Amino acid sequence: MRLSRYLLPVMKESPADAQIVSHKLMLRAGLVRQTAAGIYAWLPLGLKVLRNIERIVREEQDRAGAVELLMPTMQSADLWRQSGRYDAYGPEMLRITDRHDREMLFGPTNEEMVTALFRDAARSYRDLPRTLYHIQWKFRDEVRPRFGVMRGREFLMKDAYSFDMDEAGARHSYNRMFVAYLRTFARMGLRAIPMQADTGPIGGDLSHEFIVLAPTGESDVFYHSNWDAAAEPADVDFDDAGALQAIVDGYTTDYAATDEKRDEAREAAAGDALRQSRGVEVGHIFYFGTKYSASMGLAVQGADGAPVNPHMGSYGIGVSRLVGAIIEASHDDRGIVWPDAVAPYAVGLINMRADDAACAAAADDLYARLQAAGVEVLYDDRDERGGAKFATMDLVGVPWQIVIGPKGLANGVVEVKRRATGEKVELSVEDALARVSG
Repeated sequence: MRLSRYLLPVMKESPADAQIVSHKLMLRAGLVRQTAAGIYAWLPLGLKVLRNIERIVREEQDRAGAVELLMPTMQSADLWRQSGRYDAYGPEMLRITDRHDREMLFGPTNEEMVTALFRDAARSYRDLPRTLYHIQWKFRDEVRPRFGVMRGREFLMKDAYSFDMDEAGARHSYNRMFVAYLRTFARMGLRAIPMQADTGPIGGDLSHEFIVLAPTGESDVFYHSNWDAAAEPADVDFDDAGALQAIVDGYTTDYAATDEKRDEAREAAAGDALRQSRGVEVGHIFYFGTKYSASMGLAVQGADGAPVNPHMGSYGIGVSRLVGAIIEASHDDRGIVWPDAVAPYAVGLINMRADDAACAAAADDLYARLQAAGVEVLYDDRDERGGAKFATMDLVGVPWQIVIGPKGLANGVVEVKRRATGEKVELSVEDALARVSG
């Protein structure tokens, strides 16, 4: 993409109302713009990051055996009355009356709707187990929306819902998602620590939050130092219940707790290995038994012919929230440092002298060759001073930068910079192409 034809409204200074790093940098780097309190438009660069995160989430959900569907944002209040949550949910729910005086709501979550859909589709134990998921916009009318996309009112979520015949099956489904989440966040360059959590308005008796460590995170977390060396789970067989349980047990043995769930005895036992940090919640998983299936009349015929209320779980990932969380965990004083897997572009190509015919020709040629090699490139072909171009590329955090200037061309080289480390090397065009395409 040529920057001269792109929409990238970068800002030199942070807006006064932006309080945390991710909010400041998302505004300065032209990822989003606020359109109302807690509601953001995603500009082209931000949308590319959002789509990359969405792709990774989708791939890992599919790999774990979940099946994708798409549910609407608007829901009938009648569904929520069946579960008993319509009046209990609170003012965070945006309630709407349509022109026919039917009560509707902008969905904050989808337990009721997915239960109703599965109730109409499943007949017997042969239709289970199933895990269904979608990636859809949600709305929760936060009393004080703040921190940009970290605590907005409208947000993009992946939520999945599992249906099993009994508790043992439901816990296996829970473990599938537990491991899938570890893999998902690791692929984004994040260390997400699963911490036992309150179930809140979702309900149930088993729940974990996945917390990304970030010095500027929103909450205090406490954990054993073993988490500093935790690795992504190796390839796993999601159908092997025993193997999955062993992985989950391994990842929950070492102490990890949010401020609300601290255990003084376990912290004392950890001794000098206890660590304290800040963290950002990026995922939350729940097992809640038959809470929704029983209240909403979801029953299937068991193997013995008797009706059974399926056991259920729900599993959320804050897709739009992850953009902010990644920035909180990966930035420096010059701007964002995107992990390769989620970066909007792999390479930032800078032509130092747009008015120099040789530089323009060399930059255009390398741009075409990178595109032909399948490398996504943000090409700064603007007639701007070099310092402004460097500042823009550092701010938006593209992993690789290639700089073409008259002096380097005369010597047959271009400069290649790795954004994360700041390392710079001079290479031939061929070698530069190979370096950033690897």
